[in-house]
This record gives sequence, C-alpha cells and structure tokens, in this order.
Amino acid sequence: MALSVVILTFNSEASIAATLASAARVSDDIHVVDSGSTDGTLDLIRAAGAHLVHHPFENYGAQRNWAIETLPLAYGWQLHLDADERLSDGLVNAILTLKQQGFAGPVTGYFLPRLTMFLGRALRRGGLYPNWHMRLFKTGHGRCESRKYDQHFLCDGPTAQIHEPMIDDQRMTLAEWTARHNRWADAEADEIEEATAAEGLVQPDLSGNPVQRKRALRGGYYKAPLFLRALLLFLYRYIIRLGFLDGKEGLIYYVLQTFWFRFLVDAKLYERRLQRRESRS
Repeated sequence: MALSVVILTFNSEASIAATLASAARVSDDIHVVDSGSTDGTLDLIRAAGAHLVHHPFENYGAQRNWAIETLPLAYGWQLHLDADERLSDGLVNAILTLKQQGFAGPVTGYFLPRLTMFLGRALRRGGLYPNWHMRLFKTGHGRCESRKYDQHFLCDGPTAQIHEPMIDDQRMTLAEWTARHNRWADAEADEIEEATAAEGLVQPDLSGNPVQRKRALRGGYYKAPLFLRALLLFLYRYIIRLGFLDGKEGLIYYVLQTFWFRFLVDAKLYERRLQRRESRS
C-alpha cells in the first residue's frame, strides 16, 4: 500500500523545491494545489514532475478539503504538507517502513511532530517542539476542520504518533512573515468572537490526543486577562521553557510570534469592542 502527497502553494519558490524533493522520497504520486503564484513556484513544480492544479484560495481548511474531495489521488493513504515543510531523514525512513508493512493494523491516522526553523535555526525549546499535527491518514478517514486560523486535521479512527519530525523551514522575509501574521490575527480574532463547540472541529480535551490537549490549553489561555496573557505566554516560553537557549533567532521568534502576534490579536479584539460600544452609543 503506497501513499499520495498533497502540497499547498502560493509564491513558495524559496522552499517548494526542497519540499517536493523530500516528498518524492516517499511517494510517486505528488499533487500540488496552487492558489495563484506569480513567482517561480510553478516552474519548480513542473520541473519536479508533480501534478499541478489551480484553485482559488478561501482559507486553509477549505483548500485542504477541496484537495481531499477533488484530486485524483492514486493511493489509499495521503500525506498533507505545506510548501515550506519537508520530511526529515528519520520521518522518511519511518514512512517507508509503514509502506513496506502495508500500513498494517487498525491505525487510520498518524500525528507528526513539526520542528520550526526560523532564520535558519531549528527552534527546539520554548515548548515549540514537538508541535503535533495530524497529516498522514487513510483516505476516507481524514478531513481538515473549518477554522480561519490554526486549522488541524481530524481523523475518525484509531491514531498513533511518529516520533520523527517534519521540518517547517520558514524562509519568507520578516516583512512577509509579519504581514501574514497580521492577517492571521484578524482570523484568530474572528474565531475567538465566533467560538463554538460545533461538530467538525477539534474539541478541547486535556486527556485526549496532542491536538485536543493543545486546544484545551488554548481555551485556558483565552480566559486570562486581555494583553496580560500575551506577556505571560512570552515569559513562560522564553524563560520557564528555556526559549532563550534558541539564540538570537529564537529571541526574534518568541518576541514576534509569542508576544507581538498574541498581543496584536488582543488589540484587534479590544478595537472591535470599542467599535461596537461606539456604534451602540
């Protein structure tokens, strides 16, 4: 039993070649869904011989689910990657072992740990690693939840973990990184204001799988006071969880992602409350 690979791209020329090369080590059926790249991304995809399709981007969940429902995947298992994620040697070997065994057993999905690389440095402290994601699952058993930000796949059968990382090599400029996080802060603010326990979402559960535990902890975070929680999260990750050992690159990442981004989400929530108060008066 083999597997197919699905990759999403948009102006990803800095990373897509490495992603495609690592995907080719585990599959001969690679599909790329592009949402309008204007750089050299498409030429690199064609040169690699991957199956390229175009689809307008709405959000990550919708794009993932469109790919699951539409692409002519050749095999009964599928691996989903972002354009800046590549497989480590250990993960390649683990997947090849599963293929050789025919994905035998009751497991229908595997959680993979994601290792973030930022400004060329692997960030292993601060509670950033392992960051678990459901990305490898049997066709018909996996689907992406409908969220505007921080989407995860759900699997409806027994799951397991592979303890070898996929590497999230973030090669975009800081200008692009902050621009994207500004957009994602709006999406996160929308999710908070529209918070729901509807079906089709990962449900928080401290005794559940890694993503359910993470979602439960996120719920606790948003019960803390506005603005203060961003500072406390930064201090927790950078000091208590030893993020300072990740060097200058880690300092930049923890300040921007753990403090600035979370503070920006709170600022947008506060701005919306002021706007609603002014509209009522």
